[in-house]
Amino acid sequence: MSAKRKTGGSKSKPKAKPKRKHYRRIATEEAWSIPEQMDAQRELVANAQEYDPDLFLWKFQTDPNGPIHNRLLDLFDERLRLMDEYDVTMHLLALTSTGVQMMDPDKGTAVAAIGNDRLAEAIRKRPDRFAGLATVAPQDPARAVKEIDRAITKLKLNGVMINSHTNGEYLSDRKYWPILEAAAGLNVPIYIHPRSPIPLMAKAYREDHLEHAIWGYQAETGLHGLRIITSGVLDEIPNLQLVLGHMGEGIPYWLYRLDFMHGKVKVDMGRRKLKLQPSEYFKRNFYITTSGMNWDPTLKYCIEVLGADRIMWAIDYPYQDHPDAVDFMDAAAISEKHKQMIYHENAERVFKIKKS
Repeated sequence: MSAKRKTGGSKSKPKAKPKRKHYRRIATEEAWSIPEQMDAQRELVANAQEYDPDLFLWKFQTDPNGPIHNRLLDLFDERLRLMDEYDVTMHLLALTSTGVQMMDPDKGTAVAAIGNDRLAEAIRKRPDRFAGLATVAPQDPARAVKEIDRAITKLKLNGVMINSHTNGEYLSDRKYWPILEAAAGLNVPIYIHPRSPIPLMAKAYREDHLEHAIWGYQAETGLHGLRIITSGVLDEIPNLQLVLGHMGEGIPYWLYRLDFMHGKVKVDMGRRKLKLQPSEYFKRNFYITTSGMNWDPTLKYCIEVLGADRIMWAIDYPYQDHPDAVDFMDAAAISEKHKQMIYHENAERVFKIKKS
């Protein structure tokens, strides 16, 4: 038999994928939902009289035949399978945006409590795979403070998530400062998660739906973070720690200009006098995560500007998926020390997650 025939008669075996290097991977911005949240949002969608950018998305999120609905409600099936497939140790869970912040205060407070109870139950079942951020209804600050205390001291959750503005108002407004004081007093961070700009602002983004994740989310949430800095609250609550996703919602790239325009312009703009420069507050009081920003140049820049100790890894599941986020960080051209910090060490410290 000729060599040619020998070669033609055999099939080459597919090459096995190289084994992924093991890291303890803690993903810090991972969404889920509960039926009560879905039902409340369906009601808001059904009763909406005008276009609302957040409710526009909730039409898809609450559709049982849509791409997101089942993934949000699932904790122990597909989610765990994907985590195992990509060697992700833990999801830090929070009710998906907009949490309960579009509901009336009574409904929002009730759904938040149910969600926090269910989250604590899920963590008790799988403490090796899940940690969690409490949901509160900022539209009732007094009850939100009580729920923060219950969620942290009784349910042992790991922090608080607030989905940017509440009825067009920001945590920089003094009426919400008790929420900030409560989190700081319990030594837990507040994660400010994106949502669409308020409807009045969103009109400018409406064509091509730029009001959503493509641009509007970071514009809205970056504004929220900056308002907290310029409000002076970080002078009164200096130990408050906040988290912004998506590599800081644009703020890290503007730190020089923020400092220059806040304190060095010759015209008195009437801004509050601050003890520090805006960049100093950001480096002292904010952490950022990599959620949805799987890009080497951005990661390297933020390490240079903020330090690797202020950055945590995230996936943004189920809106983005595991392979992109894992492959990105595995291949990142950064030191192993920094990779370990970003993958898990910072999250363990910031969210008080038990080390393995």
